[in-house]
Amino acid sequence: MKRNTDNMEIKRRSTFAILFYINRTKVRKDGTCQLLCKISIDAKWEQIGTKVSVNPAIWNPEKGRADGRSENAITVNRAIDDLTKEIKEHYRRIKNSLGFITAEQVKNAVMGVGQKPLTLLALFREHNEEFKKRIGVDRIKESYDSYLRSYKHLSAFVQEKRGVEDVLLRSLDRVFYDDFELFLRTDRNLSPKSVHEHLYRLKKMTMRAVSQGTIRRDPYCRLHPELPKRKSRHLKLEDLKTLLTTPVEKPQLQFVRDMFIFSTFTGLAYTDLKKLRVNDITQSEDGSWWIHIHRQKTGTLSSVRLLDIPLKIIEKYREQRKNDKVFNLYSRTYFIMLAHQLGEVYGFELTFHKARHNFGTHITLSLGVPIETVGKMMGHMRIETTQLYAKVTDRKVDEDMKRLKEQEWIGFLVCMKKMLLSGNEEGDSDTNCPTTKKRPCKEAVSFTFASYPSLFFPASFISVIKNFLYV
Repeated sequence: MKRNTDNMEIKRRSTFAILFYINRTKVRKDGTCQLLCKISIDAKWEQIGTKVSVNPAIWNPEKGRADGRSENAITVNRAIDDLTKEIKEHYRRIKNSLGFITAEQVKNAVMGVGQKPLTLLALFREHNEEFKKRIGVDRIKESYDSYLRSYKHLSAFVQEKRGVEDVLLRSLDRVFYDDFELFLRTDRNLSPKSVHEHLYRLKKMTMRAVSQGTIRRDPYCRLHPELPKRKSRHLKLEDLKTLLTTPVEKPQLQFVRDMFIFSTFTGLAYTDLKKLRVNDITQSEDGSWWIHIHRQKTGTLSSVRLLDIPLKIIEKYREQRKNDKVFNLYSRTYFIMLAHQLGEVYGFELTFHKARHNFGTHITLSLGVPIETVGKMMGHMRIETTQLYAKVTDRKVDEDMKRLKEQEWIGFLVCMKKMLLSGNEEGDSDTNCPTTKKRPCKEAVSFTFASYPSLFFPASFISVIKNFLYV
């Protein structure tokens, strides 16, 4: 048993070796051979080529060095010493930073290829720089700005609470995560939604580190930031009716109101509405007008038929065009501020994204438009995204039907109990159903008890009622 234990210890022990040799099979025109280096770590090795040439006559394979004091020998041995020192420095640095080491990592460090950040903030900066280059291609500036905000919060936390400029990725643990969350909630006084977003981006960095091979496992893979309870993504139908029928006096607020309504009837997000051009609006053979535009966020095509209301809004602002843009939208910040003011006027919250959700619920799915059609109009890449809107409408239908059912059955039961207690089979004014204002007929009662006998009363009691009333 002791021997087995020793063998296990031997297997767990890390090995590290550096070997220099020459390739005698490839002799150059001057009779020399290239000096090569092999790095071996835990039985896995990588080869590194050098720019040094060795005279095979002076090469000692047992020592892994050149013999003698010739100029070539001095050059070769100096190169061996320098490279050995560099390899050992990279080995110590990487192992201390990551906690593990591979021959490939050391080779990449020596060659200066594929070196990835070993610290959190450095990795975040690398991510943001890559993200910035993709703006206008498959990324939007607003998302880039959100990552910059997350970086600033994280940087402030590291400096203020940790007292350092950066932290090693391998040092990240649950304590760091919890402390950062507390920092966001207390020191920065951020909303639950903002806290969730910043923690989510921290997790993105650790997942990135795993994919790059700088850490072996994600320390936060099983952590899921608490998602705050969502407010309604769309306006209540009565609020939408108020918005449509009640104009405002201030021109800026009137414009925001019109844009909100336009988005409600087209499903266009702010960024898509801002870039909407005259050429994006076309007329089909049957005379109907359409918007065909690639969404800024996903690049997918959104095709929407224009109804009368959005057509009137387009016509209303036709004379205000300064270029080929359909509308001259305010900046996002100013637009959000005006939307907030408009919400205060009407007495309910207005965000531009709610308008898009209005389209997905009130304007399309609730009126029976097939979910596949809605998905195409909204420019969704996956049907699962559109199904989120369908769940909202399904839930509303279910709630409405349950409420109706409760009202009907409660009224019916009140009536039935009154009839039972009074012994009045025919019913009178006091036994009329409070919901329908009518006396329940024999057929309805019989059908009800035959179909749903156990819904309200035990079987023995049902029998008594049936016999007493109608048998």
